[in-house]
Amino acid sequence: MLSFGVDLITFFHPGFWGMGNEDEVVAFGNAEPRAFWDRMLDTLEQSGVTGIELTFAPFGADGLIAAYGSHEAAKAELRRRGLTIASGFFADIAIEGGPDGGWADAQTETRWLAKGEELAKALAGWGAEVMVIGLPMRTSWDAESPVFVDLDLARKAADFANRLGALTLRCGVRLALHTEAHSMFCQPRDIDLLLLLTDPVYVGFCPDSAHILLSGGDPAAIALRHAERVIIAHWKDATGPMPIRIPIDHGIHHAHRAYFCAIGDGKVDFDAWAGLMATRTDQGPDSFWAILEIDAVPDPLTETRKSLEFARAVLESLPSSPAGCPA
Repeated sequence: MLSFGVDLITFFHPGFWGMGNEDEVVAFGNAEPRAFWDRMLDTLEQSGVTGIELTFAPFGADGLIAAYGSHEAAKAELRRRGLTIASGFFADIAIEGGPDGGWADAQTETRWLAKGEELAKALAGWGAEVMVIGLPMRTSWDAESPVFVDLDLARKAADFANRLGALTLRCGVRLALHTEAHSMFCQPRDIDLLLLLTDPVYVGFCPDSAHILLSGGDPAAIALRHAERVIIAHWKDATGPMPIRIPIDHGIHHAHRAYFCAIGDGKVDFDAWAGLMATRTDQGPDSFWAILEIDAVPDPLTETRKSLEFARAVLESLPSSPAGCPA
């Protein structure tokens, strides 16, 4: 069954919290976790989605546990609202990894593996079966010392992903690579290369329709090319590709937002995308998760409802669409 969830980055907009900037949102989430999570979960309960993708702090597993006092108490709070943890985005690698990926730093790798395994155990306890990771960002096109995503660098990244995937799989959680624009896993060639070098037993694929489009790719075609590896997907839209000559710095993620838009308003071919995703419902015993990712919007309830309505309408319009497929 295809089920819908939301990535919690949707709630990162200061306007939703009546605050002046994102730093204030983070500070509030850390200082008042119960109020922070109550408001998000109450909003999600009204939205119609049933799943949540955890992400960076304070929107992660540690924050959820801090809000309600224990892993089990958090699970109970989710259950009474009809919600579940669909997946968790382990953001440390993408955030902390330098242009060379940090693969040469044994201490960093050891810490990432330990934290990734810890998150996988928490996710498994909540019934989630997928942990998503992004890879480090590329260097800018005009960097004085550019780092090329060549076979050597890709092998190091693949080796790490394989080892992390082996750890998470022991916990009952599959690892999936996410196609973050301007990262070393974004261009169509990057995706083909890293999926070739990773072991499909341990590493799956989380295509993000908007990020693939930002990087100049055809989201549906790329997802189809690697359909057997898709274990979760981010449904997101964009107005078109971004220029390749754009600075890749601390502001790159904010630069992306100018190109994102409500699903259905951009250039992603959601008929083709949804048709493929509807065939991936055999990936787990319960649900294949479609994560509606809406970057930092001031009215997440309205935007989530609109995205869910659009996604369901597309699925229902598919030829021979199974009755009751979208949940």
